[in-house]
Amino acid sequence: MTDVLNFSAARELLEEFGLSPNKRLGQNFLCDPGVVARIAEAAGITREDAVLEIGPGLGALTRELSKRAKKVVAVEIDSGLVEALGKTLADCPNISVLHADFLKADLGELYEALGGGAFRVAANLPYYITTPVILRLLESGLPVRSMSFLVQKEVAERMAAKPSSKSYGALSLAVQYYTDASIVLRVPPSCFYPAPSVDSIVIRLDVRPPKVQVASEEDFFRITRAAFAMRRKTLANGLSAGLGLPRAQAEALILAAGLPANVRGEALSIEQFAALANAYTQGAF
Repeated sequence: MTDVLNFSAARELLEEFGLSPNKRLGQNFLCDPGVVARIAEAAGITREDAVLEIGPGLGALTRELSKRAKKVVAVEIDSGLVEALGKTLADCPNISVLHADFLKADLGELYEALGGGAFRVAANLPYYITTPVILRLLESGLPVRSMSFLVQKEVAERMAAKPSSKSYGALSLAVQYYTDASIVLRVPPSCFYPAPSVDSIVIRLDVRPPKVQVASEEDFFRITRAAFAMRRKTLANGLSAGLGLPRAQAEALILAAGLPANVRGEALSIEQFAALANAYTQGAF
């Protein structure tokens, strides 16, 4: 067993394989055993669970997940780290490390590797791919039970944000359409090697059926993106620009959904966005 839960061990392992933290890939290795344990605990993993990890790095979290799970499939884009993981995880027979870019990987093949049933996701996500990774999972249609991520503080706050808060936006609605989001733990830069320039948060997303009923999910997400494309403008301005509607039609759409004509997008609940999207889909304006 190779311990990577301290800074000197992480540096030595990287040096052994001729590696250094890759800024382009957002590599900040978590070296705090307490935080690693909290992420695994937050994930709610049992011996019946298969777990997908994205970006295992040096394997600190991967090893902790393997202690609790039936199976862990870890997807790593960096070939050098894949080689290093062969050493750090050599004594963990329930872990499979796949060399792939998760954003381009065949999800059907990943699902098959996980065993073909419902699974959980846990990861210390590279900050630059946090949003596309989460959206790909949410929109995949795969039977994900929960997702527990260590992400940049501001992104976690956006995912869990409520209407009328400064963090509330299209990402909030996308996440809350599919999941219940809860902030678990705040993590300072000092827990990483090298230390990032921002604070981080562990967030858990419990997947459930969509919170609202919409006639077209495509229209729902078009509406939410348009509403927040111009945050300091009224909803009518955002919809007019984002949907290519004349201003009068955008105002008529808002009124058809039972909303004030001068309302701003950040004030609307997910239920009100659903009403707006349904009015758009049905052409009720």
